[in-house]
Amino acid sequence: MTIPPLDTLTSALLDAARRAGADAADAMAVQGTSLAIDMRGGVLEQAERSEGIDLGLRVMVGQRQANVSASDVSPATLAAMAERAVAMAREAPLDPYIGLADPAQLARAWDIAALEMCDPTPEPDPATLQDDAARAEAAALAVQGVAQVQSASAGYGLRHVHLAASNGFSAGYSRSDRSVSCVAISGTGTGMERDYDGDMRIFQSDLRSPEDIGQSAGHRAVERQGARKPKTGTYPVLFDERISSSLIGHLLAAINGSAIARGSSWLLGALGQPVLPDHLSLIEDPLRPRATASRPFDAEGLPTQRRAIVQDGILTGWTLDLATARKLGMQSTANAARGTSAPPSPSNWNVALTQGSASRDDLIRDMGTGLLVTSMIGATINPNTGDYSRGASGLWIENGQIAYPVNECTIAGNLRDMLRRILPANDARLHLSRVVPSLLVEGMTLAGD
Repeated sequence: MTIPPLDTLTSALLDAARRAGADAADAMAVQGTSLAIDMRGGVLEQAERSEGIDLGLRVMVGQRQANVSASDVSPATLAAMAERAVAMAREAPLDPYIGLADPAQLARAWDIAALEMCDPTPEPDPATLQDDAARAEAAALAVQGVAQVQSASAGYGLRHVHLAASNGFSAGYSRSDRSVSCVAISGTGTGMERDYDGDMRIFQSDLRSPEDIGQSAGHRAVERQGARKPKTGTYPVLFDERISSSLIGHLLAAINGSAIARGSSWLLGALGQPVLPDHLSLIEDPLRPRATASRPFDAEGLPTQRRAIVQDGILTGWTLDLATARKLGMQSTANAARGTSAPPSPSNWNVALTQGSASRDDLIRDMGTGLLVTSMIGATINPNTGDYSRGASGLWIENGQIAYPVNECTIAGNLRDMLRRILPANDARLHLSRVVPSLLVEGMTLAGD
């Protein structure tokens, strides 16, 4: 069956919603292609290619709403979606905060090309991806001490998105990605250790070489050999750039409008208060070119814009969509995100933390004795108090030098206190959607032997 253009499909969904009795509606169509290749032991282990389309329809009947989704584009399915959604909405609870944007709020002009969200080069053929994965695996195996490669993968994805609403909004964009990754294993039996590396970019031309990725994964796996538990105590902890963005992620979760509206956030009441060191800012920029979370408008059709979430250490605002903004008596920050199967909810786009002047090696030298964390597992985060506890592994630092690898330990603290005393390095990768350097936190509790 030939798939109609996405704007035609969303328009047809809105028409069906009106005929079914909806007072207002919005519709989303996502058409995607993905290709993934996995290599192991020098042979092709798995090859997958998928194509599909997903449709989502949200209807409002008075102050009640419902959302339905489907992957069939036939006219009969569109009509059935609308009828089912309206019937569901009539039985849904009243919500005084739902509603589409006022037409005056909608994005009117944008330059999608300037955001460089999609690589115009053709889809790579499977042989090209297989070669990338094979080269990454070979590079990892060439590292002395690597026993095997658990997996080496290469992938490609392309998505076309269109959003339309009964308030007059209708627009779409395309997004592509290209990736290579490798997981290497060192040692044997109970002495096996694993680590990884990978890269994902919008443009193939920006992607790191498979050899670089495989070699890095191999060296990281070998570096973990002979890991032991560190001693229990209070030490400085340096969060490696690979995982440091998780700390900022906890801050972003705490200022999400949904958490604030529920009253379940350890930053409740912190608006206008210091949450980071005075010299640090956290900037959100959804208009940054070649960044994976860039977009010209949000999932409610509002124009996105650069904003300071934290300015010189001070928390300046929440992350809001229309519903949470109305509930809090504020204005949306144009941070609505959605898939086809659920209504919009607040989410952050590209964020960047102020980088420091010191390198990661400088921080290691100056921290004396402590832990460099390179990976974490599990998490116990109290959303109301910010109490933080995570399993960690990495490298033990003594006298400002790497001494030996460590694993099976737990690091703990309170996020409010931790974030107020972070010291950033200067090693953040600028192409990521979360540009966060390695972060040093003094005085964390470490539980090991």
